[in-house]
Amino acid sequence: MSSIPDPAISADIRNIQQIGAVPTILEAVAAMTGLGFVCVARVTANSWTTCAVLDKLSFGLQIGDQLDVTTTLCEQVRDTQAAIVIDHVAENEQYRNHHTPRIYGFQSYFSVPLFRPDGEYFGTLCGLDPRPLPLSASGITASLNLFAELISRQLHSEAELLAARDALLGERETAELREQFVAILGHDVRNPLTAIVLGTSALLRQELPEAVRATVQRIRRSAHRIDALMEDVGDFARGRMGEGMLVTLEPCVDLPERFEQVVGELRMAYPQCIITLDVKNPGSLLCEPRRIEQVLSNLLKNALTHGDVSLPVHVNVEWGDGQFHLAVSNGGPAIAEHKLGQLFKPFWRGNGNDRHRGLGLGLFIVAEIARSHGARLDVRSTDQETVFEFAMAAT
Repeated sequence: MSSIPDPAISADIRNIQQIGAVPTILEAVAAMTGLGFVCVARVTANSWTTCAVLDKLSFGLQIGDQLDVTTTLCEQVRDTQAAIVIDHVAENEQYRNHHTPRIYGFQSYFSVPLFRPDGEYFGTLCGLDPRPLPLSASGITASLNLFAELISRQLHSEAELLAARDALLGERETAELREQFVAILGHDVRNPLTAIVLGTSALLRQELPEAVRATVQRIRRSAHRIDALMEDVGDFARGRMGEGMLVTLEPCVDLPERFEQVVGELRMAYPQCIITLDVKNPGSLLCEPRRIEQVLSNLLKNALTHGDVSLPVHVNVEWGDGQFHLAVSNGGPAIAEHKLGQLFKPFWRGNGNDRHRGLGLGLFIVAEIARSHGARLDVRSTDQETVFEFAMAAT
């Protein structure tokens, strides 16, 4: 076992690590099959390298570890580009005297090839266990192939997306880079996203153990989050590359019900947080309702991720004196004065080491919606609370 100096393989490991669904896929495979060890491996003619791993057997492999590829069955998968599935090595005529099961001490094993979108072989989704297990059952084999396809579809687009985002952080004023970024999201990300949604839908229609169903549902929620990020980028492009955000105004009288739905969804997404909603004197508003929902959603997500999770987040909505007011407040440390003016800029985060992942577009989009509705957007922050307020004329 050795570690890897090769920069190209290091980049491949980073690409796999950036695919948020991979750990959940490994958990789902382990729960579905009963295998104690499951991993994603990068396999070349000369090396076998762990890119992601779930190890309940204390097998000893960690991310970045390498094995002699000639001691693995993944070498055969690379050469034939066909999966290997073994229920019980001792009863398998082809593999019972093979050196690989003897070296690594397994009785059940699978290895399914992973490919880049251009057809180039990448490596394998593989797993093993010292116990014999019925891996060749049609439902299990089909699911393993589906999980491998989901990872394969995301490999290329993840690398392209990260490269484009890194470039934008340094040169986001360059129109050519913006167009490249939007094009990558529109084409490369949409295809794997659709595959994930369709794949999880197909799996959820099957009879699945409860643990597997829960992990598949987590994958589906991750896909919806990716979809929301893509919507944010589309709004960014319309706001910065065109003539501003276009809206279709209409009288809306059901905003309280819409707000209840937004708050309900975020309560489910952040079960550890307390969210209150107070609506006073509900009336009508000439607006694009979907955009006003987006204002609440983005402000609320901002409060939930950056505020003190031990303190409640308050949403206050009021019609009065010909005005509509929407305020979202959270507890936590005050935002520094010099940062307040930067909050509504695209791709900006207050802390370069921010633990919260995202594109940094939520507040920028709120500002664009406010501009398109002729609304006022304010923020004030003290050591007691931070409040974002959206206000516009009411009908």
